[in-house]
Amino acid sequence: MTWRDQCAVVIPCFNEEADIAGLVRGARRFVETVVVVDDGSTDSTASFAAEAGAIVIRHSERNGKGAALMRGFLVARERGLAHVLCMDGDGQHAVADIPAFFECCERTNAGLIIGNRFEGKGPMPSVRRVVNLLMSKALSWVAGEELPDTQCGFRLLRLSLLSAVETRSKHFEFESELLIEIIKAGGRVAFVPIETIYRSEQSKISPVKDTVRWFSWLLPSLIAAPFRRGRSLVPAEQRL
Repeated sequence: MTWRDQCAVVIPCFNEEADIAGLVRGARRFVETVVVVDDGSTDSTASFAAEAGAIVIRHSERNGKGAALMRGFLVARERGLAHVLCMDGDGQHAVADIPAFFECCERTNAGLIIGNRFEGKGPMPSVRRVVNLLMSKALSWVAGEELPDTQCGFRLLRLSLLSAVETRSKHFEFESELLIEIIKAGGRVAFVPIETIYRSEQSKISPVKDTVRWFSWLLPSLIAAPFRRGRSLVPAEQRL
C-alpha cells in the first residue's frame, strides 16, 4: 500500500475561500485524492477547491462539521480507499505535518491518530488552550486514559473502523464522539505532535450553542464513566 493511492484528505469547509486552494494543492503533494465538503458556504470555496484539483461535495445549507466529515468518509469508501486524513479548511494545519501521521500509523498500527498541538510548534491562544485542555480532561475521564488533545481536527482514520462504531452527532462534537466510540470498539488511538498556525481568523464554532451541545452530548458519558470503568471500554493493550 502507498499512502498516495490509499488515503484521501477530507476537508470540511464553510466559507474558506482564502485558504482552501493552497491547502488542496499542498495536500495533493502527498495524496492523489482530496475531498472538500462545502457545508453551505456563501463564498467561492467550492469553485476555488475544484480549480485546485479537489473533489467537491456541496451541501446547499449548513449541516454541521460531523455531517460534512461523514460525507467525505463515504466518498473515500466508495473509491475503495483505506484511510482518510482530516484537515480543517482554515489553514490552521500545516501540510508539512502530513507525513508524520503516515509514519505514526506505520509504527503504531493505530486506527485513529490525532494531532497533538500541545507538544508541537506554534503558540495556542490562551482561551483556546484552556477550553481544549478542559475538554480533553473530560474525555480522558470518560475513556479512562490520558488523551492529550481530543479537539484537534487534524487526524488520520482507518476507514474500516467505521463499521464497528455508531455515531449520532452532526456538529463539532462529532469528533469527540467518534474518538470515544473507537476506543469502546477496541480501536487503538495515538497522538502525533503538530505545528498549529493561528492567525486572526474567526472560529466557525459558536461559543455558546456549540459548547452547550458538546456538554449535552458528554454529560451521560461523564455520569456513567465511574460505574463502567474496566467493563465497557477495551483496555489499551488489547486494542487493534
